[in-house]
Amino acid sequence: MVPEPGRRLCDVGGLSRPAGRAGDVCRPARGAGWGPGPKVKAIECEGGYRVTGVWSFASGGRHATWLGAHCPIYAADASPRRDANGEQLERTMLVRTEDVEWTDIWNTVGLRGTASDQFALDDFFVRADHSITREFERECRENGPLYRMSNHTCYQVGFAGVACGIARSALDNFVDVARNKVPRGMKKTLRDNAVVQSGLAQAEVNLRAARAFLLQSMADIWKDLVAGHSITVAQRMTIRMAATHAIHKAREAVDFAYSTAGATAIFDGHPLERRFRDIHTVTQQLQGRFSHFETVGAWMLGVDADLSFV
Repeated sequence: MVPEPGRRLCDVGGLSRPAGRAGDVCRPARGAGWGPGPKVKAIECEGGYRVTGVWSFASGGRHATWLGAHCPIYAADASPRRDANGEQLERTMLVRTEDVEWTDIWNTVGLRGTASDQFALDDFFVRADHSITREFERECRENGPLYRMSNHTCYQVGFAGVACGIARSALDNFVDVARNKVPRGMKKTLRDNAVVQSGLAQAEVNLRAARAFLLQSMADIWKDLVAGHSITVAQRMTIRMAATHAIHKAREAVDFAYSTAGATAIFDGHPLERRFRDIHTVTQQLQGRFSHFETVGAWMLGVDADLSFV
């Protein structure tokens, strides 16, 4: 999350509090890194919370000024704090990067440049006004269109954008290979093969169509947000399926380029080798789950659907 030029982190995060105190969250910031943590907790105490846990997938955290540690909330007696519906309350604690302990865990197949490492806190005090909710309607204090939609929508569009960019580059790289490579045992270049020609055209149109659906859907929704409306469940469902669809059409395009290029693509340093690793790291993460289509389909048919990742 990177603030717009001239904005303070408190404005971007919805914390409309005056800056002034040294080290306050409202000081100028380079940005904030976020990461999930399944075994974490924030225990209420005077003036705030005592926070303990380990959070991973903190992409960009090494360059950030602040980190977001998402936590379930517990009372001082260690009993879970629950809302009116019986669901446990959760909040995201904002902590300085210098206050956490980092562990380098990002030895992955692809997307290595994100450095999505792990950080830890041990009984660390966080002021109450340094915590926020990710439920965008509950404590929203910013009137801009960006803040009328769920953070999940941002993640979905962002991951799909990365996937489409990887695929775009892969197809461009493949065209360069196909124009020059004469496969062993053949007399003509790859580009002269009718199967290759057809496969490339289909990969191209599928990628463009998926990307266009996502962009047009987001453009239509953005008009409503600019007009002062909040994003609806129906609109969230549209972005959910469009983003997941784009991610997998991007994967199909990269798989075509990688497999059709043959042994040329298997060497370290070749662009297609990296694109292959990166796209298959994208699809392994939450935004690439095929189960999202089940969620959308259930909602379309009027069946109860889990909206946790919509």
